[in-house]
Amino acid sequence: MTRLHDLSLVAQVAALRDGRIGPVELTSHYLDRIAHASDLGAFAEVSAESALARATALDGGGHRGPLWGVPSAEKDLVARAGVPTRYGSRARADHVPAVSDALAEAMDAAGAVSLGKTSTSEFGLTGFTEPLIHAPARDPWRPEAGAGGSSGGAAVAVAAGLLPAAVGSDGGGSIRIPSATVGVVGLKPSRGRLPIGSGFDSPDGLSVTGPIARTVEDAGLLLDALVGLSPFPYATAAPGHGPFVRAARTGSGTYRIGATTVSPWDDDEDIVLDPAARTAFETAAVWLSDAGHPVTDADWHPVGYPALFRVLWRASAARIPLSADDMALVEPLTAWLVREGRALSAPELLGGLTEARAFERRTITDFAAFDAVLTPALAQTPQPVGAYAGHDPERTFAMQVEYAPYSSFVNVAGLPALTLPVTVDATGHPVSVQLIGRPGGEATLLALGAELERRRGPLPHPPVWDA
Repeated sequence: MTRLHDLSLVAQVAALRDGRIGPVELTSHYLDRIAHASDLGAFAEVSAESALARATALDGGGHRGPLWGVPSAEKDLVARAGVPTRYGSRARADHVPAVSDALAEAMDAAGAVSLGKTSTSEFGLTGFTEPLIHAPARDPWRPEAGAGGSSGGAAVAVAAGLLPAAVGSDGGGSIRIPSATVGVVGLKPSRGRLPIGSGFDSPDGLSVTGPIARTVEDAGLLLDALVGLSPFPYATAAPGHGPFVRAARTGSGTYRIGATTVSPWDDDEDIVLDPAARTAFETAAVWLSDAGHPVTDADWHPVGYPALFRVLWRASAARIPLSADDMALVEPLTAWLVREGRALSAPELLGGLTEARAFERRTITDFAAFDAVLTPALAQTPQPVGAYAGHDPERTFAMQVEYAPYSSFVNVAGLPALTLPVTVDATGHPVSVQLIGRPGGEATLLALGAELERRRGPLPHPPVWDA
């Protein structure tokens, strides 16, 4: 028997529009599932009462917006008026904003129903979601392992069937790392693609908003909705507007694929590619080649990346508005990052930003011969909960790089990237790859991702799916 969460996002949208299901029925279903899977740490806050009120109001109205009646949730970095928004931090434990951020308002305008806040690392600063303010986000395949970060809660919610899809943010891999960790689709758009979370609203230009979904088609539908959100037209859209869901359904053509297991951290950290990750990478390369897409070695030799990214990572923390009292409440890694970031001199910061733009130009030039570049998504298997605790900040940083060395450089280059599971390891856990596109090349990534999905076939769900 098909249950509501068995339906894809595309199928749920269609069923809502033709009246086969209603917003209240769908919202209630997901709220029940969230309540029965609280041990996974996917949600930092569940807003059941307001969600049901919103769904009831929609039930009485017409079909307005591309996400009409679809249950959703904001990452706990996105303010929603009247709902606790803690940013994953004890320093904001009692924070209830009076005004919503633009993304929350835009999702409302699209017709979505917010069920609450998905969990994140403290201020979204790390690639693991284990904030001290609440329980860690756990991999639903292996609950003893963490879910990656910083959009760990959103990825867990999608993988476990607690949401049909979710919106995350990605400043260094924060959509793709958790999506790859738990075996769902994560899409980081090009810098400037979206009118919200565009990458143009911070000096480093790293963070963008994007979809997390169970299928490439679902990711395309959600990206179409995000690109079309109004009244927020202030981003400079990259070339090639959607509809992206069509690319996932019918994308055709022959694409030139570069393939590489090189990361820009190879000469700086101890990067060791897990055999299961290598198998997934090689399998994807064969499937793409068999589909008629020429696959060649990208022959990529990046230089100078680690130093510039360390500057950007520290600078990103310097912008967090923390008082002296707040600093006593934040986690040790956050406190260190904030202090380091605030200690940067103007020449150091400007030098890092200048080097970042030079790296962007070099990388786009290096990849110019290809329509997409294939890499592993992660270098290691999911890490145990608590693996990053108890280390000095530099070691914690190095451990994150060793886990996900293929992520942050895509943000610096401003390129789109898609992660999706293609194989399973010996234990049945999904293993993902990453496809990196040209500026504005999301449609190509969705077409290629859908091709890989068709060759892979259906994947099993984690045990909690049937609970």
